[in-house]
Amino acid sequence: MQMGLLHLLVFSSLLLALCSAEISSKIGVNYGQLGNNLPSPTRSVWLIKHQLKAQRVKIYDANPSILRALEHTGIQVSVMVPNELINAIAVNQTLADSWVGSNVVPFHPATKIRYLLVGNEILSSADNTTWFNLVPAMRKVKKALKRHKVHHKVKVGTPLAMDVLATSYPPSSGSFRLDVSDRVMKPMLQFLNRTKSFFFIDVYPYFAWSSDPKTIDLNYALFESKNVTVKDPGTGLVYTNLFDQMVDAVTFAMKKLGYPNIPIWIAETGWPNAGDYDQIGANIYNAATYNRNVVKKLSARPAIGTPARPGWVLPSFMFALYNENQKTGPGTERHFGLLYPNDSFVYDIDLSGETPDTEYGKLPAPTNNEPYEGKIWCVVAKRANRSALASALSYACSQGNATCGPIQPGKACHRKGSLVRQASYAFSSYWAQFRKTGGSCYFNGLATQTIEDPSYGSCEFPAVTL
Repeated sequence: MQMGLLHLLVFSSLLLALCSAEISSKIGVNYGQLGNNLPSPTRSVWLIKHQLKAQRVKIYDANPSILRALEHTGIQVSVMVPNELINAIAVNQTLADSWVGSNVVPFHPATKIRYLLVGNEILSSADNTTWFNLVPAMRKVKKALKRHKVHHKVKVGTPLAMDVLATSYPPSSGSFRLDVSDRVMKPMLQFLNRTKSFFFIDVYPYFAWSSDPKTIDLNYALFESKNVTVKDPGTGLVYTNLFDQMVDAVTFAMKKLGYPNIPIWIAETGWPNAGDYDQIGANIYNAATYNRNVVKKLSARPAIGTPARPGWVLPSFMFALYNENQKTGPGTERHFGLLYPNDSFVYDIDLSGETPDTEYGKLPAPTNNEPYEGKIWCVVAKRANRSALASALSYACSQGNATCGPIQPGKACHRKGSLVRQASYAFSSYWAQFRKTGGSCYFNGLATQTIEDPSYGSCEFPAVTL
């Protein structure tokens, strides 16, 4: 009788583990809202469930319209405490209680809120005050969930970028940055371990590859490599793709701090479908190839895992639902979407992982897998808001040394009454001076790159030469 009971318990445990693994392997999508042309929350939720066939969604706030649209859909939801509240919540339990009471409790359980993330990529911020308040804020949020009696269903975590690591190659050398290792990461890992939560990490092979395309094979980054492998000299583990390398570097970093078994959640991963002239490999072909392959890997049953954790489920959120036209920074930032804002697919993809590759349509051939060589200028974008140009022009001219000298009265590039030409010169001059130190050709959406020389007469526009 005792042996029979033992067998039953073992069988039940195995069944529970299998069921949990099956649920955990279902792929979600990141639903950003930084666009002025995006579909309504109701329409977006329909697209997530019926077009993309996603089982989870992560939003970057706790937008009540989105949370209401998700009611009774069965989609698991991740909400987020905004970065700017972390310092206050870290020292104020009442504020944490109030935030949970206003942003989680009213929607639970009709909306299946299962994850509450505190901030986004906080340790990538220059504000190190927030770094050290992050874990205290996570603790207070967890306590608030308990006070509201929803803590059993909701896991607390925080998504971090790969720059939390000081070293990541080879994977076995993975370690956290010294400025956060003891004061932030140790207590965070202790919290995640104690609460049985996940280590949420954003993994982008695109950025690793595009920063060093001569050394890293593109097919290795796209899960398409047939003959390129990387052997970790420290462990002997063999890697066939860049994604696994990056994830295992995080695994080894956690292990070094004494936490080898905290599960990893891929909070963001994806590949841009377009970008600027100076952004190699950002195209529809590569985006579709990477995202289809990573979906295939992450949705596989039984789970594939990574070389350091074979068979482990890697829950995930793909980035992102839409191309978002109001995201700042380089062009790639506005082109990670699986869908255009008009509801159409950027390329065919099924986040359930059930559609075979043979059913997908033909992709356009990539045209920018090699670095662009030549001159690039930064000019006023079409349909730019003219009323905003004056302040952008003033900003560009206030930076650097003689950025706008040639557009002063009496100089070669001065054109009285031509705001667009003067702003275009200022943008090009600014970008030529500051690109190497992080300056971008964006100016809140007012600027765009061009490879057509905007110079005229004796007025020669500065350019970036690649």
